[in-house]
Amino acid sequence: MHNTPGFPDLLRLIDERSAAFRAVIASVPSLDAQVPTCPEWTLFDLVRHLGEGRRAWAATIAAGPEATAKSAAEGALPGSRERAALVAWLAASTEQLLAALREAGPDRACWTWWGTSQSPRTCGAVARHQLHEISVHTYDAQLTVGAPQPLPDDVALDGAEEFLSTCCTSTSAWPHEPAVIDFHATEGRSWRLSLSAGGVRLSRPDGVPADAAVRGTAHELVLTCYNRHPLDSLKLEGDRRQFDLLVGWDPNE
Repeated sequence: MHNTPGFPDLLRLIDERSAAFRAVIASVPSLDAQVPTCPEWTLFDLVRHLGEGRRAWAATIAAGPEATAKSAAEGALPGSRERAALVAWLAASTEQLLAALREAGPDRACWTWWGTSQSPRTCGAVARHQLHEISVHTYDAQLTVGAPQPLPDDVALDGAEEFLSTCCTSTSAWPHEPAVIDFHATEGRSWRLSLSAGGVRLSRPDGVPADAAVRGTAHELVLTCYNRHPLDSLKLEGDRRQFDLLVGWDPNE
């Protein structure tokens, strides 16, 4: 696969994307606005999710490699909706996560929910996934206020690969007929999922035609993976049913 951002770059990008999220929260007229891409949530709910989630991951990382479950968040959400207090709480949440990651380093083992995927169960892999979760939620917030910004190119390209590796691969048997699905970013990078009784593995396309393929910008691919854009908004080739089967499959069941 391609070279993923180094650990220092991951921490820098987490900080940058978190700051972009806080900028929306600091300026939005109302925190009661519904988030179009998370329709069950308001912006205030998104603030709670992002802050508490980063604190829970900070605690999980700090618990060390022997932890067997995700830890509870530390540090309650402010009792009021006073904007400065919420923004400060979000900044502290990000710093807790970054401090825990710096202390642990990229290679230390860490509990994760992606047990049998191709992504390692390390603090470096946690940092990588955190970057992309924060980036997508920053897009959610920007969209809510009518000012969505494309994911930065380096974030989007890595985000597509990280999602496929972490959320789609598994050693669990694929319960349908074997298939090959390709994902093509118009920026010139491609990925292949091979689905079989031996599991689902991510690799580079090798010239053999795929059963199905999708093409779009890396930004579009990431947002489609996270159910922010409809699949039909991208260029589809081959058997569309393969995508439906993949979306409906839970490798952890």
